[in-house]
Amino acid sequence: MAPVRRLVLDLLKPHDPDIVRITRHVADCDGVSGVNAALVETDRDVQTLKLTVVGDDVPERVVYETIEELGASVHSVDEVVCGEVLVEQTATPQD
Repeated sequence: MAPVRRLVLDLLKPHDPDIVRITRHVADCDGVSGVNAALVETDRDVQTLKLTVVGDDVPERVVYETIEELGASVHSVDEVVCGEVLVEQTATPQD
């Protein structure tokens, strides 16, 4: 099966733990080379993050479990890139 190279997740999390802690814990997962976390929205009780995870073979199940152990949840999977190379999206006439 082709390895997952990039996983872009929409997360919903309480204010604690903070964005740094979540990013570090996901980055510590075996198979993960790097993580980028961006705060998308903050309200009174929760925050929404866009989490981009890259690696040679990202273990998506381990990433999901790590996120849930920290009290956050995966709201949606917004992008997945699989295969031997990272393929970037290209514009189409519909865009």
